[in-house]
Amino acid sequence: MKNILQFQDVTYIYHTVRGELVAAKDLTFSVDEGEFVAIIGPSGCGKTTLLSLAAGLMKPSEGTIESRGTFGYMLQKDELFPWRTIEKNIFLPLEVRHQKAPEQRERALGLARKYGLGDFLKSYPAQLSGGMRQRAALIRTLATNPDILLLDEPFSALDYQTRLNVCEDVAGIIRSEKKTALLITHDISEAISLADRVLVLTARPARVAHAHTLDFGDVPPLKRREAAGFSGWFERLWRELNA
Repeated sequence: MKNILQFQDVTYIYHTVRGELVAAKDLTFSVDEGEFVAIIGPSGCGKTTLLSLAAGLMKPSEGTIESRGTFGYMLQKDELFPWRTIEKNIFLPLEVRHQKAPEQRERALGLARKYGLGDFLKSYPAQLSGGMRQRAALIRTLATNPDILLLDEPFSALDYQTRLNVCEDVAGIIRSEKKTALLITHDISEAISLADRVLVLTARPARVAHAHTLDFGDVPPLKRREAAGFSGWFERLWRELNA
């Protein structure tokens, strides 16, 4: 596999009226093409800052970030516009980028039909369940065919049962579409159930304290939670987070 995203000795400093705040220090890691990487760390350690740096929304104070693809960003809430139908919400990134060719729209609609939203394209967000809204948000993110998906705690606003089901849906869609994904999460179980690899960050300033390749293969999230090694990974990551 080839690296599609590379952080090398990245430091990021916020400048405030009270002085400098170092959010990340000498942060080094890479993500391979087609890989699903989850990042966990203490609250306030700078995980969301890391995604903004990856997407190029912020520039590092020191170090380098190299990427070989385009990005799609999925937020904590679905952020669907309530006055637009699901179809028009899915088309929104294409409109923003002035990508209005018929084949681009048809590709986006094809994804919606493929993943169970075909009967709801003329519906409004308020008419859909939370899980279906989040699925629509993912299809919207995929509409421009990004190479790398940046997932900023995209399931945190859902109740526990819906969260489990949506994790299963999203993981299946990402792997089926052969996308690279970088997930930020506070949920250790979620990281284990979804990722090929888990990075554990230190408290601020963030750096990678531990990197683990998980041994579940292509087992889907719910089946991973039932696997014999799941609890062992949970205990290990919990200890590392609380060290």
